[in-house]
Amino acid sequence: MTQNNIVKFAEPGAFEDPLTEVLRCGARKLLADAIEAEVSDFLDRHSRFLTEEGQQRLVRHGHLPEREIMTGIGPVGVRAPRVRDRVGQGEARIRFSSAILPPYARRSKSLEVLIPILYLKGISTGDFEEALAALLGKDAGGLSASTVARLKDAWVDEHVRWSKRDLTAKRYVYFWVDGIYVQARLEDDAQCLLVIVGATPEGKKEFVALADGVRESTQSWKEMLLDLRRRGLTIGPELAVADGALGFWKALEEVWPKTRGQRCWVHKTANVLNKLPKSQQAKAKRALEEIWMAETKKDALVAFDAFVEIYAIKYEKAVECLTKDRETLLAFYDFPAEHWKHLRTSNPIESTFATVRHRTIRSKGCLSNKTAIAMVFKLAQAAEKHWRRLDGKSQLPKVVLGVKFTDGIEVAKEQVQTAA
Repeated sequence: MTQNNIVKFAEPGAFEDPLTEVLRCGARKLLADAIEAEVSDFLDRHSRFLTEEGQQRLVRHGHLPEREIMTGIGPVGVRAPRVRDRVGQGEARIRFSSAILPPYARRSKSLEVLIPILYLKGISTGDFEEALAALLGKDAGGLSASTVARLKDAWVDEHVRWSKRDLTAKRYVYFWVDGIYVQARLEDDAQCLLVIVGATPEGKKEFVALADGVRESTQSWKEMLLDLRRRGLTIGPELAVADGALGFWKALEEVWPKTRGQRCWVHKTANVLNKLPKSQQAKAKRALEEIWMAETKKDALVAFDAFVEIYAIKYEKAVECLTKDRETLLAFYDFPAEHWKHLRTSNPIESTFATVRHRTIRSKGCLSNKTAIAMVFKLAQAAEKHWRRLDGKSQLPKVVLGVKFTDGIEVAKEQVQTAA
């Protein structure tokens, strides 16, 4: 009876993981099936095109050579199908292009998000290949130092183009505005990232502006808003949601004076509670929630006055913090009720940049300002793809047209004329 005590050691940078191999095989099959379904659908949609002999004009024509796509589970091999046009020549030729596997694609979108994360974490260009090999396996090719450097330059250029894009055809119903503190390298006199997210009349949330500046500086915000206006955004939003401490409000009055303001209840609640002893904070928080969760503005004002009456004598600073923004805290009642949960807070920005903030770190000496902003831009752009549309999107065109709402309900024309 013999025993085999020989143990095979893995090569440096390599690892054996049966589960990963199973996942790769499954991913390879799923990708192949998805592309085959895509090309079949393409041929079905063009089946009416025939040659003079009555044959199908478009037919399958084998596959392109296999190429590897780098993904979060390592390289996955795939062969893209080809389609031949029997008749068309030059520009008249009908071509098949896969949306799942674009021409020349070498890496998945998730991997492209990983690269700016590693870069912001301080991984130098020369160390990328080693870092990615540890994450994806020794076959993680196509991501050399020069490749990463080219990607970095491309992202900087992409951010510059995005910052100069034409906004003439754009219209935003709502703005969410905030100054976000991150640890990515900024200019010496800049304290944070100035961010604006807008809601289109179709209910889609989009990044409108992203630049570094000073949170409380009216000048920084004014420069941003004027730049938006110069690039074609001549009509301001109907409502802007932001923290009351921003220099944004004064800048907004100068650039788009007709835009109404809504103070963020999350910021306001935190500011009020900070001026109260811990023993009072839980009760005060519930009292504040009764204000902004009230069904009507009248009920909200009753709850507002009750809070003032309870805390005014002992906690004057907390009450003053709340009452100074009384009107702008309740502005959302003049807009559709379906939008209230979106308008009471600047959470669309906070939730997105919470992730970005945790993924960034100040890198001494290896990140320029432009590179750092471009990396944050790429992370934010990836997050934007997963944003939900606004509830009650059918109400947005009415807001644009100036339809009046009271306590979230549309006011009939007869009521408006009677009130006039």
